[in-house]
Amino acid sequence: MGFLVVRPEPGNARTLARLRAAGGEALGWPLFAVEPVEWVPPDPATFDSLLVTSAQAIRHAGPQLRMLAMMPVIAVGHATASVARAAGLQVSITGTRDVAAVLTTAAEAGLVRPLHLAGRDHVATGSPTAIVYDSVALPVDAAAFAAAAAGRLVLLHSARAARRVAALIPQGERHDASIVALSPAVACAAGSGWRAVAAAAQPVDATLVALAQSIDRAAGGGDKTL
Repeated sequence: MGFLVVRPEPGNARTLARLRAAGGEALGWPLFAVEPVEWVPPDPATFDSLLVTSAQAIRHAGPQLRMLAMMPVIAVGHATASVARAAGLQVSITGTRDVAAVLTTAAEAGLVRPLHLAGRDHVATGSPTAIVYDSVALPVDAAAFAAAAAGRLVLLHSARAARRVAALIPQGERHDASIVALSPAVACAAGSGWRAVAAAAQPVDATLVALAQSIDRAAGGGDKTL
């Protein structure tokens, strides 16, 4: 069937590499570009930890991050944790499920006042939030994008990407494309009308890629359903 990856760089290249390593035919078409935004770090005494739900927050936080570097990090996903460590931060907790689960684990460890470093478009966590980056929509020819998605598995890493894909492909043209989403919530954001829909059991890229590859192999064997 082949794959279409729409996440921003540098994640797009990493997902493509995972897909191609197993011999998959994959096309990268980033729909957004991530840019830093100006922000002022709050008083670190107000918080006991940093909540990081995307590695992009670490990459784009800039020199201001040094003012908060003494706080332990609550990371969602091993990739986010790895980027945080590379930036010199101390990762205390790494979650492999959703934000609610990792915050529960953090609270059990005594971290109850996290500061969420996030993008402008993010899922509210209930914690005070500092916006450190933005995902800017890139111009896309809708007809060309719909043609590229036809017959492929479109990998969706965020609800915003799901909504953008749904906006680019009209309801009546979605029957030729299938979507594989990072979570059920992301799949829901894509709307209806797709040839098939599947969601990863864990919201991490490796799990999403493995699911997409298993679907592609099944389709190659004649099973066209997800």
